[in-house]
Amino acid sequence: MSVRVKVCGITRSEDACIAARLGADAIGFVFWRKSPRYVSPETARLITDSLPAFITTVGVYVDPDAAWVEETSQKVRLSLLQFHGDETSDFCNQFSLPYIKAVRVKADTDLLQYANCYSTAKGLLLDTYAAGMPGGTGERFDWQLIPLHLPLPMILSGGLNPENVEMAIRQTRPWAVDVSSGVEAAKGIKDEQKIYAFMQGVKQS
Repeated sequence: MSVRVKVCGITRSEDACIAARLGADAIGFVFWRKSPRYVSPETARLITDSLPAFITTVGVYVDPDAAWVEETSQKVRLSLLQFHGDETSDFCNQFSLPYIKAVRVKADTDLLQYANCYSTAKGLLLDTYAAGMPGGTGERFDWQLIPLHLPLPMILSGGLNPENVEMAIRQTRPWAVDVSSGVEAAKGIKDEQKIYAFMQGVKQS
């Protein structure tokens, strides 16, 4: 089975369509207002409307109000929710859409415990821990911290780029990879050549 690819931090229709054309399976919209990649639900809906069939649209949240999740997911017609903060499993489970849970990995992170706590998630997204930053650091974590048999589908994130994605997949065998800053020309602006090179790395893995 091929490794799935999500391109996150999309803010423009042209970037979303390029990612889809080059083979991305999913695109992510950041609905955390403190992020430089934040996009309004109105803009995200326009981007979603421009996409072809069979592309998963993901809303990324950091400790949101339930009302904000409901408003954005309905307005944008999201396919999947991604929770990147300290949300409890009860909070994540209250919505009608499936979800994935992001974990910021450091040396003492118990990923098996996370998988047990969020057993209803469609996957665990493993990202790099950085104090005060819920994601988008552009830095990778130690992949040796990932358990050999994680009971949920594993989505690898954190510092991935065209130069290291092939090695990352060979070492960690993820269900999917998630990239944002690694394929950007500027924050929130994607680079077509970098997306192409990233997708080539995934295919060569």
